[in-house]
Order: sequence, then structure tokens, then C-alpha cells
Amino acid sequence: QELALKSLGNEGLFLFSSLDTNKDLYLSPEEFKPIAEKLTGVAPDSESEEEETPDPDGETLSIVAKFQPLVMETMTKSKDGFLGISHVALSGLRNWTAPAAPMGVLLARQFKAFLPPKNNLDLGEPWWIIPSELNIFTGYLSNNRFYPPPPKGKEVIIHKLLSMFHPRPFVKTRFAPQGAVACIQASSSFYYTIAFRIHAEFQLNEPPNFPFWFSPGQFTGYIVLSKDSSHIRDFRLFVPNNRSLNVDMEWLYGASESSNMEVDIGYLPQMELESTGPSIPTVIHDENGNVLDSRDPSGEPIQFVFEEITWQQEIPWQEAAHRLEVAMYPFKKISYLPFTEAFERAQAEKKLVHSILLWGALDDHKASCASSVAGSGRTLRETVLESSPILALLNESFISSWSLVKELEELQSNRENEFYSKLAELHLEKYNFPVEMIICLPNGTVIHHINANYFLDITSMKPEDVESSIFSFSTNFEDPSTATYLQFLKEGLHRAKPYLQ
Repeated sequence: QELALKSLGNEGLFLFSSLDTNKDLYLSPEEFKPIAEKLTGVAPDSESEEEETPDPDGETLSIVAKFQPLVMETMTKSKDGFLGISHVALSGLRNWTAPAAPMGVLLARQFKAFLPPKNNLDLGEPWWIIPSELNIFTGYLSNNRFYPPPPKGKEVIIHKLLSMFHPRPFVKTRFAPQGAVACIQASSSFYYTIAFRIHAEFQLNEPPNFPFWFSPGQFTGYIVLSKDSSHIRDFRLFVPNNRSLNVDMEWLYGASESSNMEVDIGYLPQMELESTGPSIPTVIHDENGNVLDSRDPSGEPIQFVFEEITWQQEIPWQEAAHRLEVAMYPFKKISYLPFTEAFERAQAEKKLVHSILLWGALDDHKASCASSVAGSGRTLRETVLESSPILALLNESFISSWSLVKELEELQSNRENEFYSKLAELHLEKYNFPVEMIICLPNGTVIHHINANYFLDITSMKPEDVESSIFSFSTNFEDPSTATYLQFLKEGLHRAKPYLQ
């Protein structure tokens, strides 16, 4: 390591380390491949196990990419004009104004990765296309990387699709939950509609610049395909744009894993892939097996007529999307309602509101990326919020909600509904960066709250060092964070008793 540093210097060693994936201080041909491709401009044919020799009679699917770049004004750092941020750091982001490939043609058979496993044929029952290999105990993957590892198996088709947006997609994210999950939304005699959710991210910079990670909250969508994957009727993949922030960004400022990292969030209006129509045969045969011209006598392409699909079983899209969300995030086994709806429900059911207020989203992959939010948002959702005792108590006595600070600031400033504006104001008064857990009455009065960083600090202490009796440890649970959060909720119920009778 010292010799390498002496030979290459800090920045040279940083680039070398980003390529040296097994950290043995030697570059194998496979590890050197991204640089070879960059210098020669030639990428060798992939030899992935999922690639197949094109079937001469197979069908092809035409896909169009639609992309509107990130709205720079939605980034927090735009408020002070990106003061102190070098133009070079954001160059990859600013220069990404269009999809890498506006149009693509893929073989229908390549989409067989979306088919369910043979033992998983129930509607709405999730399975993993790409399993998540990370959890809170395994930590996360290195930030110091520029070039994605070669995709394998079912990663290949997802890598191909995402490469239409940008040339450097990472099919496996640095943080949990990674991967891609799917379920059957509808089934007929010959077809499935498969709903899916993918967590992936992009590396926007290349050497000599430092890494810039662009992590959409999620990719979701559906595919309608025949049960043997020979024909695709419809395909759509997109980043949801229904919330005010849907992308996390992180960029390094130095040549080491421990270098300063900037974090921000922003809004991406559109990132979408859509099929232009059903897949069509590359070669057409008549009933005698003779090859026909794919154009009619006037030179126009032959028009295909497709039979109507009669679905025998189906579930609504919202239900399928929720099943996939719970597979990624078990804490979502209970419903987290939109902010104002949670208070209306609490009023009707005479329950308390359990509210989580965050700088970045709780149920998008991006919440796990932001360094300062990561420790809190990610730890919360992967530990206490998905533990059985917490889920049971929240289900029984609370209406839960999570909100972005930006959304509540907008709600507070909107004077059309004074009650909603006041609810937002009461919440924001108690907020401290990065995450605040709040318990309140249906009228918005806050009766108990705790900052996530403080919560994590006290749960990492020895029980005898914790002074406050409010957060005393119970002996019923081995996990101190579960015991402490349970105590937090019970204290809220205790304080609310006079108001709820």
C-alpha cells in the first residue's frame, strides 16, 4: 500500500483502487477492462450466462427512453447558489440532459428473467429477480468506484435497460435493500402481467473527477408477456415522480473512501422506458414455412393483429406495488398514510398519530444513501420499525405517517387550509435534522418526540449509563433499540390518556 501510494500518489492510488475490486493490489484483465474500453472505444461482446444466440424466428421489442434531467433548483445546495461546490464535481450531473440511447431493440426472450419461478405462481406473492445481498449487519459497498461490474444472469437484461439512460448503471446498489423484486399482477391462459421494483443507481463521473452517485428512489413498472417469454405485449419502467424529491446524490471530494462526501436530494421529472408496441417477429413465415417479405407490395410494414387477452385473475396495481414495497421494506407491513390523511383517520378512529419527519424519504432506496440520514433512516427501518412488537403496537394504537420536511414546509406556507397549515407548523417546530419521530394527538398537538440520532446514541449505550427513565430498557427484549422504541410509544400513549378519554 505504501509503495503504491509512493508510485501513484493519492489520486492515482484512488483510481487504481476503484478498479482493483478484490483489493489484491494487482489488476487482472477483467479489472482493467473498463479502462481498455475507455481508451480503445471498443467493448467486447458480453459472454454472460444469460445471453443467448438470437433465435432466427424470435421476436424483437422496440423500446423508447424518455428523460427529463434533474431540476437543479430542487437541490438543497441550490439555495446558496452551490457555494463552495466545484463546477467539476457536478459536471456529470449537469451534462446528463438526454438518454444515452433514445431508442433500443431487444429480443423478447431476454425478458424471461421477469418470469416467476416455477414454485411461485400465486398472485401478489413476491419473488426476487436479483436478491439483496446486503443488510444492516453486512454494511455497504464501496463509494470509490467508477465502472459497474459485469452483469451476470438475470442482471443482464436490467443492466441493458438501464444503460439506455446512462452508460454506467450499477444494478446492485451500495446500500440495502438492493436488487429487484417482482410479483404476478394478472394471469391468463397464456400471459402474465408482472409488476416489478428495482433499486439501482448510476455513476455520473469518470476519472480524473471523483465519483458522483445518482440514486433514484426506485424504478418500478410492469411487463405483459407470454408464459414462455416468446412474445411481449407491453412494457414500462419508470422512476415515480409523485413526491417532491425522488433522487439522492452523493459525491466525493477526495481520493479515499473516508474523504469528505457531499450529500443532496432533488427532483427528477421523468426517467422512463416504454415499448412502442408489442414485440414482433424478425422473420415471417407462411403456412408452408416459406419466408415472407416483412413489407406489403406498397412498401409499408405488415401490420400484425394481436388477440385480446382475457385475464382470469388479477389484483389492482396499487396492491401489487404495496406487496413489492413490503418485500423490500418489512416495516411497511403497517400502512404509512399521507400526512393530512393520517390525522383524519386518527380523528375517526380516536388514535394517536405516529409520525416520522425526514430530510429524505423513508421508503425509497435513496434514504439509505445520504450519509447523515443513512445512520438514522436506514437503521430505523431495518431494526425497530420492522420488529414484531413495534409493528403490533403501531397497528393496535397508532395511525402512522412519514413526511419530507420540504413537503411540510410547502403545506405550512399554503394558507388555503389553516388546519393543515397548523398541523405542519406544529411538526416543523419539533424537527431536528435528520429524522424526528413524533407522537401527536389527532388535532396535531405534539405530546412526545425524539430525534433519531439521540435515539441511536442512547440505544448504543450500556443500560446503566442511560439516565432518563423515559428510555429505560426492558428486560423482555434482547434488542435495546426495540425496547427503547416500545417505551417511547408507550410513554406517548400514557401522556395522551387524559385527551383520548
